[in-house]
Amino acid sequence: MTWEGRNVLITGAGGFVGSWLSKSLIEKGANVVAMLKDNAPDIVLKYLGIYSKLKAIEKGDIVNFDWVKKIFADYNIDTCFHLAAQAIVGIANQSPIPTLETNIKGTWNILEVTRIIESMKRLIVASSDKCYGEPIKLPIIEDHPLLASYPYDASKACADILSRMYSKTYGLSIGVTRCCNIYGGGDLNFSRIVPDTIRSVISNKNPVIRSDGTPVRDFIFVMDAVSGYLTLAENLERNEIKGEAFNFGSNSPITVLDFVNKIIKISGKSLKPEVVGKSKPKAEIDAQYLSSEKAEKLLDWRPIVTLEDGLKEAIRWYSDFFISPSGKEFV
Repeated sequence: MTWEGRNVLITGAGGFVGSWLSKSLIEKGANVVAMLKDNAPDIVLKYLGIYSKLKAIEKGDIVNFDWVKKIFADYNIDTCFHLAAQAIVGIANQSPIPTLETNIKGTWNILEVTRIIESMKRLIVASSDKCYGEPIKLPIIEDHPLLASYPYDASKACADILSRMYSKTYGLSIGVTRCCNIYGGGDLNFSRIVPDTIRSVISNKNPVIRSDGTPVRDFIFVMDAVSGYLTLAENLERNEIKGEAFNFGSNSPITVLDFVNKIIKISGKSLKPEVVGKSKPKAEIDAQYLSSEKAEKLLDWRPIVTLEDGLKEAIRWYSDFFISPSGKEFV
């Protein structure tokens, strides 16, 4: 399939991944409608130079069904990438109800609109590796039970299950992505390890590790994740793909301490991580990383950006961003 001329809606388009996905689709000729929360920042969309190239920007609340339905109908949407979510784990733990409303009710609104709007041909729903909870076996494959135990994780597991239910029950072309930790330029949530570490390194400060440094994670560069989203959408008409969930990871697990040291080494700075946690924080899993074998076999998808190259690009992006008018407030 081609994206040229297609009316594509991206929920959460102003977010980290949503911004890069918007850019990629615009470059492929799609008519991209950006759905943003009322108070959501759009800094990255503007910094990437695509704000004025969007077909439309609609701001509101995804839990408002009538508003969501109107947007799909008004723009004759053909494809939707549903990325909108309350994704900050700390906020979810402190105040679960808004997270559950946004991540679960917001998703079933998108699913129900997909069911009733005739123009809709395909939907990609962003789940997360967090939906698996504490892994029984590593690396995690897609038939691993969803054992989420905390608010954010459980909300993504619920959205994941609802999406596959809608596909099977109503025969809809829906695919679910389960990505590992996505990194790259444009992530302005500095409670996350990558932007926080890179900001510290650029400022010549020792990065702080809030755990004991031993948790093992998998990290995927943002453009590899975008490639996964697009590849899945392009294959949704295949019966063996419709209604399925796919892991997208780099297949290169690494400890948090080694990961932070790698950023420092790539930066060329003489810094040292400050490990302030004596144990892993509550709700943090010791080891969590994915197998992408299913995506490799069925979608012919593979990550192409190495961790070293991805981190070099991320450091370059933030270095430029922090000296720009848009980025000075984040230094």
